[in-house]
Amino acid sequence: MEKLTAGDPATESADLVAENIGRLKALFPELVTEGKDGASLNVDVLKQLVGDKTLTDADEKYGLNWFGKRRARQLALTPSTGTLRPCPEDSVDWDTTQNLMIEGDNLEVLKLLQKSYAGKVKLIYIDPPYNRDADVIYPDDFSSPITSYQMLVGQRDTDGRRLTSASEASGRFHTAWLDMMYPRLTAARSLLRPDGVMFVSIDDTEVGNIRALCDAVFGQENFCGVIKRRAARKTAFLSKRMTDMCDYVVAYVRSDSAAPLTAGEVSDGTRPVFNEGNKETTRQLRVGAVAKCPDGTYAKGARSVRTLSFELLDDLVVRSGRVLNEITVLGPWRINQEVLDQSLFVTRNVGFRRTMLADELGKAKLLNDLLDDSSCYNEAGTEELQALFGAGAFPNPKPRGLIEYLVSAASVQDREIVMDFFGGSGTTGHAVMAKNSEDGVAREYVLVQLPEPVDPANADQKAAADFCDQLGKPRTIAELTKERLRRAGAKVKADNPGWHGDTGFRVFKLDSSNIRAWRPHPEDLGKALEESVEHLSSERTEGDVLYELLLKLGLDLCVPIEEHTIAGATVHSVGGGTLIACLAEKIERDKVEALAQGIVKWHEEQNPAGDITCVFRDSAFADDVAKTNLAAILEQHGIANIRSL
Repeated sequence: MEKLTAGDPATESADLVAENIGRLKALFPELVTEGKDGASLNVDVLKQLVGDKTLTDADEKYGLNWFGKRRARQLALTPSTGTLRPCPEDSVDWDTTQNLMIEGDNLEVLKLLQKSYAGKVKLIYIDPPYNRDADVIYPDDFSSPITSYQMLVGQRDTDGRRLTSASEASGRFHTAWLDMMYPRLTAARSLLRPDGVMFVSIDDTEVGNIRALCDAVFGQENFCGVIKRRAARKTAFLSKRMTDMCDYVVAYVRSDSAAPLTAGEVSDGTRPVFNEGNKETTRQLRVGAVAKCPDGTYAKGARSVRTLSFELLDDLVVRSGRVLNEITVLGPWRINQEVLDQSLFVTRNVGFRRTMLADELGKAKLLNDLLDDSSCYNEAGTEELQALFGAGAFPNPKPRGLIEYLVSAASVQDREIVMDFFGGSGTTGHAVMAKNSEDGVAREYVLVQLPEPVDPANADQKAAADFCDQLGKPRTIAELTKERLRRAGAKVKADNPGWHGDTGFRVFKLDSSNIRAWRPHPEDLGKALEESVEHLSSERTEGDVLYELLLKLGLDLCVPIEEHTIAGATVHSVGGGTLIACLAEKIERDKVEALAQGIVKWHEEQNPAGDITCVFRDSAFADDVAKTNLAAILEQHGIANIRSL
């Protein structure tokens, strides 16, 4: 028996406004839209429906609009105040891998990657929330995104805001989803190479809106198509009116410099030359044409292959796989003589086919917009994950076959990056490693996943929470992502003992900047001034600060880093000397010259191309004289770009 409590709809009087809106929506669906406070009426549409002549079309514009679009656009343009902290302890093959797994809010991460990865990603695939009632919507905070993120993942002692799901009853069903997707797509676009490709998995709920969003972000001219993917072996009943067998993969390119999307190799690169029902005409088989039949002389006369009949008007002589004499063939030809002269050959059973010409091969390889392959069904994804995790740890993972199919379609090659900023179960990383092991190409991946909590009290999440407990890890989806990558990498290696490719990944976690902002204490200004002397957080390591420098200077997060001890201080050389950083907490005045000379010597040994940057901790110097002396020595040896934190 259900207990009624205060606040239950059954204990409240009728909501007359909602009922009125419902009646109007039943009569005129286009009247009801989504506004700041939920469902609202479009008064301009009402005026038009009742014939009000005062309405003009002066303000009408083509495009997708919703309440909050301007704010969502601004959110994409607002710089992040966070950083990415390295986590070698969670990583695999930290020193050698080129793959990344980043734990954090994907919008903030995409912003932080702008300097280092802008224009470098070949393929982005995402499988965002489909905006069904239970799907998570990320509650972005324009004013303080990092603080909002820390609240969500429990880094601050406050209830904060929770990850939410939008329901039809909320009145902002599509608006909340659009608010989430628009800034992320905007930030993602700039990471793509000029020939880069974006794939978005989606279903019927938002396929129209994702098309409109991507038209706005990428340009309608860069739309490639919508792949209809058969998603399951069995029918799903997600709609009241129709059964569901398919979902969609929407494809866009960054610019017209992208190559056509391809469907892999043509089966055998040949085509038929006869068409049953065509009028019989004659064509010539030239001397030297390829013959795949056994050597010999084949008498003139009528012949048939399968259901097609033709007639040799001359004897056919074949030696060493070539035709020795020109003959005439009568048949229902579908190809003209000019093309046949370049491509006609004799088959093993003394029939005729032709090889495809170069321009035909290009067209034949174009990606089809229908995908029905059992390796791309959702059941395949579930089976793959169960083989690694056991049953039920992650619901509805995308199949590895789908990602491999898209990687092939985009022709991702050596050292090119595949990104997935809704990392989920880690399928994309698994697919890249597996694909690399099959064809020997060294592709790289970047995955981003929010550490979204999984709740053991929730029946749908209990298996995932229990699995995290077994691992001794926090109960989050990001932990499942990392564990999938670990196990998948080990399996790919075990299945391919002769392959020695990259199955590692570096883990980074989103956090507030290592560089402290000015935080005045009105009640104790002296304390505030004292704290401001040291700009770097005392809770962070040299590694934390070093990788923030990489992000701010636009260097790859997997760039090689060497470490030397010079004059008692640890000095880091990044990217073969592109960046030299000494983040020691104290540099004695009598060690300044030795430190500077040691850096100069190391710089000369490395001999990096172009200018280099040297960075020091500002508070480490005993005084300004020591700092000036060190800078002067470096400048005398051609190191002019010197900074302090």
